[in-house]
Amino acid sequence: MAEFVTVCEVGPRDGLQIAKAIMPTDIKQRWIAALAATGLSQIEVGSFVPPRLIPQMADTDAIVRQAVTLPRVGHGLEIVALAPNLRGAMAAYEAGAQRISIPISVSEGHSRSNTNRSTDDQIAEVGRMIAWLRAQPRHVFVDAACSTAFGCSFDGVIPVANVVRVAVDLAQAGADCVILADTVGYGNPIDIKAKVRAVRAEIGPVLNGLHLHDTCGLGIANALAGLEEGIRKFDSALAGLGGCPFAPGASGNIVTEDLVFLLESSGFSTGIDLDKLIAARAVLHEGLPSEPMYGNLARAGVPKTFAKAA
Repeated sequence: MAEFVTVCEVGPRDGLQIAKAIMPTDIKQRWIAALAATGLSQIEVGSFVPPRLIPQMADTDAIVRQAVTLPRVGHGLEIVALAPNLRGAMAAYEAGAQRISIPISVSEGHSRSNTNRSTDDQIAEVGRMIAWLRAQPRHVFVDAACSTAFGCSFDGVIPVANVVRVAVDLAQAGADCVILADTVGYGNPIDIKAKVRAVRAEIGPVLNGLHLHDTCGLGIANALAGLEEGIRKFDSALAGLGGCPFAPGASGNIVTEDLVFLLESSGFSTGIDLDKLIAARAVLHEGLPSEPMYGNLARAGVPKTFAKAA
């Protein structure tokens, strides 16, 4: 059997948070259902943040509560929600999320812009969040994402040592999975490999995820670099939507359809049906008809030479 790689679809969260229009809740629910039917392992369906800051996420509680009732949940599909603080983690838990993603900026500039806290203060908040979650009767997995690990539109170059320090602190706080995030898409394959190796040398397999953006056109190349370094979990967004509203210059995530094609055609298994994945773009377009959609595979079509990994 081919080695399995987890693809976490972040379109309903990262993809929508910077969209110019707000997707109606009923269409968002149908879009998430269509994504679930493709065979995805994880879907990040929203973030528990104040609606005054990100109005696109105002319906997250209702979205999570509906998403956890989908047929595949508990049978190969996990519903993920982002929470930047303890209040958000509590809300995500009560709504039924199986995984909670927590952002921690390596760069001080982005940390202040994104959470209004210093990096150290946000790490301390993560500790409080994990402690509270571990005291609850239902287990929830925690993904701690080291944002701006490969560059920042405020602080510029991010030293390897800074990334390692934050990753170690998050692993020690009890995160189930540490993710390195190229929040603004400044990374390149050499930097990806160097930082993955440096962090893994300190925390081992707790590092197992990459969150990549395609700002400079290197997103898929960076995914391949991570794959070669043993990363087996990737975030991506259908049609390449997304970007951080608190990071100037940030643009879309790597395209889920293109990522799945890379993985499956390279001999890895994702459990995802590419035809169903491409078809889910129609629901996305219905909900956001004026939003640009990206992706080479959707434009070219699945090649006749494509063979899905066994």
